[in-house]
Amino acid sequence: MACLIGMAGFPTLASAAEEVTLYTTREPGLIKPLLDAFTEKSGVNVRTLFVKDGLAERVAAEGANSPADVLMTVDFGNLIDLVDKGVVQPVKSPALEAAVPANLRDAEGRWFALSLRARVLYASKERTKLTSFTYEELADPKWKGKVCIRSGQHPYNTALIANYIAKHGEAKTEEWLKGVKANLARKAGGGDREVARDILGDICDIGIGNSYYVGLMRSGKGGPDQVKWGEAINVVLPTFAGGGTHVNISGAAVAKNAPNADNAVKLLDFLVSDEAQELYAKVNFEYPVKAGVPADPIIASLGTLTVDPSELTAIGRYRKVASELADKVAFDD
Repeated sequence: MACLIGMAGFPTLASAAEEVTLYTTREPGLIKPLLDAFTEKSGVNVRTLFVKDGLAERVAAEGANSPADVLMTVDFGNLIDLVDKGVVQPVKSPALEAAVPANLRDAEGRWFALSLRARVLYASKERTKLTSFTYEELADPKWKGKVCIRSGQHPYNTALIANYIAKHGEAKTEEWLKGVKANLARKAGGGDREVARDILGDICDIGIGNSYYVGLMRSGKGGPDQVKWGEAINVVLPTFAGGGTHVNISGAAVAKNAPNADNAVKLLDFLVSDEAQELYAKVNFEYPVKAGVPADPIIASLGTLTVDPSELTAIGRYRKVASELADKVAFDD
């Protein structure tokens, strides 16, 4: 059940007109520092509703009576779902358009990336000496029995598979998935951090995981065992052949029936400011979406991120096919 946070007992910093209501699938603790900074800077009170599942469906059901001003989620597929449900409105904002590269936002301004997480290669420090890698190489038979990865149906991997389809087409992607499956050291599953754990445990030599988990592990935020997992791996920023590194995003949109649309845009503008982008990097170990803002030192140490230029909206069209191909090759079985 969704839990309401901040509706009661929130300090009154402004009049009723100076507020904005945020519906978010992100854990409130992850974004509270950014929202507090926005309120301090703008005087606009942020009311936050945590919606674990069914964000688009909830807002659609509320219709014109919805109090939602800003809709925030992770995974660009969820943002595309908001568009498909017709629950967002286009925004024209010079600040957003200047800060967010065109391939990381909707062409009509209906959603914008706020931070990035790269899909990177975890590699054993002891058993590999990799300094570069392509996603295509995951299917190379030389890695037979040496690859760990979470479920092919997880949105992080579905998005990667969809990007592969955008690059190579369905037939080649199916063959690639068969090759990756043949190389698995264990059944696909668990989380990204378990990939690092199993590399330390000599179950596999390489695996795929999100970049921010490296920050969580190596910083100690995940506990002492995870520090060991993080220290056992080298991290390579893989690329598609002739392309860049696949990224997913956290992002946000202005709700179609936003009662406080002006303040909603103010919040989004703030979230791509240098101040907020630095907070994203510090608090969540995510890459800033805005050029020139430094990543956290742990993440910066992974190397220079060259984001794949594919448009996220175009990749999103292949999400359903990606899921079907994962099932077709029995990737998780």
